[in-house]
Amino acid sequence: MHYINTLTEGQQVKEIYLVKKVTSALTKSGKQYLSVLLSDKTGTLDAKIWDPASPGIAEFEAMDYIWVGGEIVVFNNANQLNIRQARKAREGEYLPKDYMPTSDRDVDEMYEELMRLIRSVKSPYYQQLLYSFFQDPEFQKRFCFHSAAKSVHHGFVGGLLEHTLSVAKICSFYAKHYAFLDRDLLLTAAICHDIGKLEEIAPFPVNDYTDDGQLLGHIVIGVGMIREKIRDIPDFPKIKENELVHCILSHHGELEYGSPKKPALCEALALSFADITDARMETMREAIYSQLSPSMAWKGFHKFLDTNIRATSDVSQRLMNAKTEEDPEN
Repeated sequence: MHYINTLTEGQQVKEIYLVKKVTSALTKSGKQYLSVLLSDKTGTLDAKIWDPASPGIAEFEAMDYIWVGGEIVVFNNANQLNIRQARKAREGEYLPKDYMPTSDRDVDEMYEELMRLIRSVKSPYYQQLLYSFFQDPEFQKRFCFHSAAKSVHHGFVGGLLEHTLSVAKICSFYAKHYAFLDRDLLLTAAICHDIGKLEEIAPFPVNDYTDDGQLLGHIVIGVGMIREKIRDIPDFPKIKENELVHCILSHHGELEYGSPKKPALCEALALSFADITDARMETMREAIYSQLSPSMAWKGFHKFLDTNIRATSDVSQRLMNAKTEEDPEN
């Protein structure tokens, strides 16, 4: 299979991709064309069908797997596929796993590591709350499969688990380094901070915002999920509930970043730092090191990071050496 991240200018493409979006538009001269967003597990590709009425173009819609024939061109410094032929793919012509980006880490190992952190929580109330979520087999299945975002960071199968574990481990370090932090509160908040994304974002292959996600957002949804579970735990202290809810409400750190509240507790501030650290580091990694052999060249301006970025020299060389060892003919 010719994955999207391997395509180059001038390449003739005959391949099956997943349609994420398709829209009709008009050229400046008033001629209709279709703008199509294609995807596989390595990324997305903008595509155009300049003559939708052509006999080589069959009907399809978003979330269809389609076979396409066309040529890669470069437009605005990005690859674009000019499609000349398109039809729905038939059963047996594709494997769904080729169209779902997945975590590089073992999901079962990550979940067990997360459960060890949960077992280390000493507060019986917080531990019971965590068990009510993470010992539920159906919740575990959904949580392990889900992404943490549509595209910015951890936007892959297992991404929500990977991000949550990373944030929880950072918070565990914070609690050890800063003795005044309430470890049980901080760790519980870290593990629960993004559970609302299970309802905010539809699972793969859709991986897009739901109506609830658009209207409410994962922070509000997550607080609702937590309070619903707390109602079933006898004598759960109100102050512990409020402190935990505050940490969730403020974990984006700033009002302009979507937090309904700014951090007022040390633990809330620590969680916001851990969350943004892991999100930004993963964004940087995906932008630079997602390829096995990243170029030393500057990657250009990254809108989300608001800066020009490139690979570090030593890391870049090490990854290129690793590829040479794996592929002696390279």
